[in-house]
Amino acid sequence: MTPPNITQPGASQSNEWLKPYYFSRAAFSIVWVLAAHTLGKEMPTLAALLLLVYPAWDAIANLVDAKRNGGLQQNQTQALNAGASGVATIAVAIALGISMHAVLGVFGVWAILAGLFQLATGVRRWKTNGAQWAMVLSGAQSALAGAFFIKQATGALAPSIAAIAPYAAFGAFYFLVSAVWLTIKDARSRSARVAS
Repeated sequence: MTPPNITQPGASQSNEWLKPYYFSRAAFSIVWVLAAHTLGKEMPTLAALLLLVYPAWDAIANLVDAKRNGGLQQNQTQALNAGASGVATIAVAIALGISMHAVLGVFGVWAILAGLFQLATGVRRWKTNGAQWAMVLSGAQSALAGAFFIKQATGALAPSIAAIAPYAAFGAFYFLVSAVWLTIKDARSRSARVAS
């Protein structure tokens, strides 16, 4: 019988992938936020590139994660998330030729979908990997942020890349928390096994 709060066999191996995956996603978002707040404000072309790269990276990351954990068939929420992010990348490219209001509207719809899929992935993984509360919270907050983006997109003031940077910063925070939490959880599990 498994002791309380100890992950099931196999979860530790899966966490060995999730920990660097979450750390890499946090690092990407931190770099993206820094670039958006510095170079992105001064260079419109770079800002446009950053706006394209963000959902594209999310699509790639979800595909890789799904494939490393049993494939797309077993990870349908990640497959859907990757699809939504891929479509969002194309939609952002089109919206950039229209206005930043349109871009923010696209980010809003994408943030809602990506958030709901991330929330569903976190709930599913909670049973096998544990320590997914930050991912669930992040998904819920992403959906709320998306609704706020859509509201901002209908406003009179022209938005900039700075409007999206806080969203990316919160994403970085939640991925970092998840990575650290899994690291601590696995260390405790190893200690418990050694003690028994």
